Amino acid sequence: MTGSLLVLIAAYLLGSIPFGLLLAKVSGGHDIRKIGSGNIGAANVARNVGPVAGALTLLCDAAKGYLAVWLAARYTGGNIRWIVAAAVLAVVGHMFPAWLRFRGGKGVATGLGVFLPICWKAVALGVLLWILVVMFWRYSSLGSISAAAALPLFIYALYAPRHAPPEVVTFGAVAVSVLVIVKHRSNIERLIAGEESRLKFGP
Repeated sequence: MTGSLLVLIAAYLLGSIPFGLLLAKVSGGHDIRKIGSGNIGAANVARNVGPVAGALTLLCDAAKGYLAVWLAARYTGGNIRWIVAAAVLAVVGHMFPAWLRFRGGKGVATGLGVFLPICWKAVALGVLLWILVVMFWRYSSLGSISAAAALPLFIYALYAPRHAPPEVVTFGAVAVSVLVIVKHRSNIERLIAGEESRLKFGP
């Protein structure tokens, strides 16, 4: 039991590593919290520091989520309850890191990372949905909200085809989905008001 609890603590701590903040500082001494939207996630880093820093932030945020779940699987004998708990805590750590006064990112990349080892097919569909929404409407936030909302459905359908997944998996997917959508509430308000910034493709 003690080892499993340590895994959950490790999941939160891994999730709370602010890669966006660190990479922005390394890339030019910027405090990403004071630039653009003030968010430490990949989108804000890419817009204000550069695409390379943004891509690295995306990869690192996803990787820390994946690692948190991998550790939970490794040290709890593949117990799905502990795995899902670690997944949720890694996302919570990203969103509410203790050392940044609980003001973190929106959890999209970390959310994808935690579910990649749980149900990679659902994650692939989520990424595809994000791409399609962004290509059609050119709102990154709308793509993220759409993917977050659809991911629990994708996991339910694909985790164990023709069988319902364990309740804890469904609960965890819904919990992460709700957290990500709530974190996008300011984007939702701007989308409704027609004030959200669109992505620009090409020169």
